[in-house]
Amino acid sequence: MPDPLELRQVAIAYGETPVVQGMSMVLGSGEIGCLLGPSGCGKTTLLRAIAGFEPVREGAILIRGEQVSRPGYTLVPEKRGIGMVFQDFALFPHLDVARNIEFGIAHLPASERRSRVNELLHLVSLPNIGSCYPHELSGGQQQRVALIRALAPKPALLLLDEPFSSMDVDLRENLAREVRQILRSEQTSALLVTHDQSEAFAMADRIAVMQEGCIRQWDSAYNLYHKPADRFVAGFIGQGVWLPLLRDSTGVLRSEFGPLFPDTVEMPHQSKGEPGGEMVLEMLLRPDDVVRSEDGVPAEVIDKSFRGAEILYRLRLPSGTDILYITKGHNDLPVGTSIPVSIEMNELVLFTAE
Repeated sequence: MPDPLELRQVAIAYGETPVVQGMSMVLGSGEIGCLLGPSGCGKTTLLRAIAGFEPVREGAILIRGEQVSRPGYTLVPEKRGIGMVFQDFALFPHLDVARNIEFGIAHLPASERRSRVNELLHLVSLPNIGSCYPHELSGGQQQRVALIRALAPKPALLLLDEPFSSMDVDLRENLAREVRQILRSEQTSALLVTHDQSEAFAMADRIAVMQEGCIRQWDSAYNLYHKPADRFVAGFIGQGVWLPLLRDSTGVLRSEFGPLFPDTVEMPHQSKGEPGGEMVLEMLLRPDDVVRSEDGVPAEVIDKSFRGAEILYRLRLPSGTDILYITKGHNDLPVGTSIPVSIEMNELVLFTAE
């Protein structure tokens, strides 16, 4: 079975202004992907091109192995075998829930339509709302209905355009997890657009981090966080600071915390230093890499953010370098407190100093 979605060096422009360029990726069968990036990076434009609403200037878009977009040719959206869930749900207000769901399967016999509607309503644990109208439902219920309406025809691919952006944080994260389970139950491949990292992490198997119309890294959430491909990904995913390091002539990395990682480590691809010579580097230090240690470096609490189960602290080292430190919510440290800290980390992210 061909992959549900393949992009081959896709470029899209509005007039003479390039919006997406050199975009290549493959979404596997049953896989949930995500386009993640800051506003204006081309996420929604690319999704619209996959849906058939925007032409491509270069490259090709394939759905289940069939070219649906290439320069000079754009297969219309209704013939692409895809489903789409919009940010505003786009439910028909004059139709009840059952008829909204039936909209995309009107070609089936009535008995099959009713069976599919009942199956999907049970899937989202809303078996008794078929006769309700959209305005009678909560936002979360409307989103579930919009989802199963898109799933009703069993599309080859489901596209979701920031589907949870109008919801509060708790509902958004819970619904993202629910949607993932529903897509798994239906064995449907999907591509999500969002600028919310928590939403992307909760739903996607692989995430494309985008910047200025290009994919910087297409990878799992774990690898994006622990093994970023470049500085942009490192800075965009999660939180962290850059800690100055010096690699001495023996290969030992030295920092304000003392010698680090005395064994041989892989140097950044951008390294310009001579083999065996000194090299100035920067290491990405995450809040969870910093631990309290009695024989550590003294650090002063200069700011903190209470998050319920956790507290995120900004600490200042004797050199004036600020680092982040996260701990349990009941470990409350007043601003001005000095605590000894050290570093414990399994993944080393190094870049040449800017």
